[in-house]
Amino acid sequence: MIAVRVVDTGGAGGLMGTLAELHLTGDKLDIPLAAQWKYRIAAIFPSSYKPGPNTYATQLFNAMLNPLIPYAIEGAIWYQGESNAGRAYQYRKTFPLMIQDWRKHWGYDFPFLFVQLASYNAANGDSRRGSTWGELREAQTMTLQLPNTGMAVTSDIGERSDIHPKNKLDVGKRLAAEAMRIAYQKPGVSAGPQFDKMTIDGNKVILTYTNVGSGLLTTDKYGYLKGFEVAGADHKFHFAKAEIQGNSVLVHADSVSAPVAVHYGWADDNSEANLYNREGFPAIPFRTDTWKGITEAAKFGEQ
Repeated sequence: MIAVRVVDTGGAGGLMGTLAELHLTGDKLDIPLAAQWKYRIAAIFPSSYKPGPNTYATQLFNAMLNPLIPYAIEGAIWYQGESNAGRAYQYRKTFPLMIQDWRKHWGYDFPFLFVQLASYNAANGDSRRGSTWGELREAQTMTLQLPNTGMAVTSDIGERSDIHPKNKLDVGKRLAAEAMRIAYQKPGVSAGPQFDKMTIDGNKVILTYTNVGSGLLTTDKYGYLKGFEVAGADHKFHFAKAEIQGNSVLVHADSVSAPVAVHYGWADDNSEANLYNREGFPAIPFRTDTWKGITEAAKFGEQ
């Protein structure tokens, strides 16, 4: 009989790791531990903040938000989503519902600004393996359908190996630009190009955008656009060549003779994406297809 005491301060709980990692070793000893274990809860921390505030239903709302509801506010800024990436499809509903619930409690549609997930190599996700972070960014973009909402895109200022990128200044500037537009009705461009429609011409795809400002540009000194991929009816994506033509982008891949879908910045780490408007705001990552993603069946509590 082997007894193990586990102290969980967060995460899913229990014995964590792959089956190959679960074994007890010593001198001339190697006992595999990958099996069904019996368990009992020995104690619960007196403070629920030790295992993590998200593990207790309604705690965040009751402790941190509800006491503020009697007070007037000008708006809200939201920077979250990483822990929901495994359930990104669900975020399409939960995120807008949360915004609507807050506004219902305050009694008016106050401005709600949020930061889209920055570039980060969460799990090597991309168009071939699927990207939970790509799908979460898509859910965030869809939330812009709510009135008085704005989003700061941060694909270009994330860090591949650090989930907390150091560049907070540009995040603040981009949020401030959206705040000036939404909260204070100041004219001007406050966000980057957003995909509008796709036209197929032979083996080429023409993409048009809104929010082009005074024009499209790329930060690459040679003028190369990066981050675009093209797929045919087989759903297999290939890296694509792209170029700016006026306020449109022409995309094609030599290996795809009949394109049907385009991805842009569709990866956990999408820092290569380099399309901007001349006002300096990065384009919003997107996909043109509606093919089933890898998070569509995930439910609450799953990653």
